[in-house]
Amino acid sequence: MSAPRTASQRTAVDAAEPRGSASAALAAAVLGFFVITLDALVVNVALPNVRDDLGGGMTGLQWVVDGYTLMFAALLLSAGSFSDRIGARRAFGTGLTVFVAASAACGLAPNLAVLVAARLVQGAGAAMMMPSSLTLIREAYPDPVKRGRAIAWWTISGSVAAAAGPVAGGALSLASWRMIFFINLPVGVVALFLLARAACSPHREVPFDRIGQITAVVAMGGLTFGAIEAGADGFGAPKVLVALAAAALALAVFVAAQARGKHPMVPPDLFRSRSMLIASGSGFAFMAGLTGTVFVYSLYLQQERGLSSLAAGLVFLPMTALSAFLGVPTARLTERFGPRVPIVGGLFLMGVSLTVLTALPASAPAWLVAIVMIPVGICGPLAMQPTTALLLDSVPAHRAGVASGVFNTSRQVGGALAVAVFGALLVHHTQLLHGLRESLVIAAVVVFLAAAANLLLEPTPRLK
Repeated sequence: MSAPRTASQRTAVDAAEPRGSASAALAAAVLGFFVITLDALVVNVALPNVRDDLGGGMTGLQWVVDGYTLMFAALLLSAGSFSDRIGARRAFGTGLTVFVAASAACGLAPNLAVLVAARLVQGAGAAMMMPSSLTLIREAYPDPVKRGRAIAWWTISGSVAAAAGPVAGGALSLASWRMIFFINLPVGVVALFLLARAACSPHREVPFDRIGQITAVVAMGGLTFGAIEAGADGFGAPKVLVALAAAALALAVFVAAQARGKHPMVPPDLFRSRSMLIASGSGFAFMAGLTGTVFVYSLYLQQERGLSSLAAGLVFLPMTALSAFLGVPTARLTERFGPRVPIVGGLFLMGVSLTVLTALPASAPAWLVAIVMIPVGICGPLAMQPTTALLLDSVPAHRAGVASGVFNTSRQVGGALAVAVFGALLVHHTQLLHGLRESLVIAAVVVFLAAAANLLLEPTPRLK
């Protein structure tokens, strides 16, 4: 019989061997992040099929995309606190259950209103899953080296999902657009089974900013609703004016609550950091360009060019697939030249790509469009990867979670507003090509402004 371990030996073993099944926790987190990312992009290519089946105009299609993104962005700010209060495993399981149930509701939706409502719930589930997935990995892998490898797998799953999203959406839509939601069910069941094998997570009392959360949802929802409905009814419509006024009022209350509250969701002093402001703006610009481009081209390629859903999805494959292989080269580029070089370079290339897309003739072959789009996708790892690292380095350790939440929220808001505004432009033109070009011009301007703002960052010394 072996001698009992001393307290110090038990501590060493606990540090080296995480409780429960670390691999199960990692696999569940990876699958969760995969479906979260997949559902942000998979639906775009299926939009024409959705309209053919359920009816509705451009406004309805915009809400199918933005319903998910809006709730994801609005609830992400407080999702970390929710995870801490009930424990990461329980929070992830709750979010995943909500996400899977909402996916089933999306697939069974009898009309567009039910589909949009289910997408809102789906976004809420995704928001609960996002921060808790990373916390699961942190708890399962106390060793920094092993944890770094685990996070790399988590990141890769998002890149694969982003690359597969448009193609999977196109391929599944050939059978039925409902399949893009039903595919989440078996993935979710497997993730829940794996999660049951993971160790229980600790929980702690964390203050919850109710006023901040409610006003954040109203502000984002009112702004998105106003932008979308303005495309159909004009900015002078009463419901548009009411929505925008409600958004402005909610934003004012949110700012006041953050400045005077005892436990603000977004501490005001966080924005005294120039890096924080520029990083948030860069994330907004990148997602506006990426999500907006996929949205308008998904409709244009199928409705104006006559491509099938699968062919349209394949047009996006080069720009999304190549981005999955640039993580390591970008890290090396950042180490050698500092973060400002890849950030400015990536955003500048994206702006140039968007500008060239506006100049392509209507007769341009689909393969040429796919090639010109490549910088739009590779801006992700090239610019956003060092932006994330720079952001986390510029804030105190105890503010890293809040800063990450604000950064990712700004990214999702950028995507949601792009769909809202660009959809309105498509409605205002009799030809989709004219609305598409105006949309891409706006996206290019925003991206170029973000690139210029990053020139204000202090250069980082090169690593020798």
